[in-house]
Amino acid sequence: MIRYAITRMIIRYFSRKADSKKYRGMRRWEERMVAKYVRLPEECGITPADAGGVPAEWVSWKGADAGRVILFLHGGGYVICSPRTHRDMICRIARASSARALSLDYRLAPEHPHPAALEDALAAYRWLLDSGTPPSKIAIMGDSAGGGLTLALLQSLRDRVLPLPACAVCLSPWADLTCSSVSFRKNSRKDPLLPARVVPNFARMYAPDGDLAQPSVSPLYGDFTGLPPLLIHVGTDEILLDDSTGVAERATRDGAPVELKIWPNMIHVFQALAYMHPAARQSIREIGAFVARHIP
Repeated sequence: MIRYAITRMIIRYFSRKADSKKYRGMRRWEERMVAKYVRLPEECGITPADAGGVPAEWVSWKGADAGRVILFLHGGGYVICSPRTHRDMICRIARASSARALSLDYRLAPEHPHPAALEDALAAYRWLLDSGTPPSKIAIMGDSAGGGLTLALLQSLRDRVLPLPACAVCLSPWADLTCSSVSFRKNSRKDPLLPARVVPNFARMYAPDGDLAQPSVSPLYGDFTGLPPLLIHVGTDEILLDDSTGVAERATRDGAPVELKIWPNMIHVFQALAYMHPAARQSIREIGAFVARHIP
């Protein structure tokens, strides 16, 4: 598609200017761009929430609520982005899933390094349970860093012997913060959305001390035994492609049910391009079908 090719070029142009030292400016720029250019449909409702002391917002589509709840953990390298930057994609996923999405505004690094994000995700999940939401009605979902946080949360819930959700979905998860995979180097020129030179700096901002391969930071190296059904969508052109394939391999090894789909020629978190690309819309439809299948 010509629009997709042009969009990749535009993204690459702005990504070249990305500088991890200027993360505060990156946050402000993203918020301004979303406020200026993204217009949600009238059917999409946004309601502020306090999820166990963690700021959040409910994202829902009028008439599309089958009692399902998605706990959504946004991406952004644990350093940038927010529920506001992800509203359009989350709204589309909520509609496709016939669910309400609780989009979490977890604490960001470097002001709040690991384990702050994981603690906030745990608090929000406990809040859902305490509020009367059955775990059988919950799907945990996240993109990029939020996908990695989804996996870390699942492993943490299991280790704490807390009720597990019905299923989980990871969109291009950042599951290996050591950034040592083959695809991280091989696809560095293909993936315009995620500059390979910036990502390792974000990793150290999130986990400034200790081993980046510890499972609570890099869940790829954790144990997947006993985890609920997992769906992973990733593009062939991503530097994080091996994170997804590695998670699928380890989950299979540990006996956890997992579905992996690799989308040809797609970039990092391509679902955010649903307004223009049919593959992104198809991915979201499949995500909705997966959630509906595991939360009847």
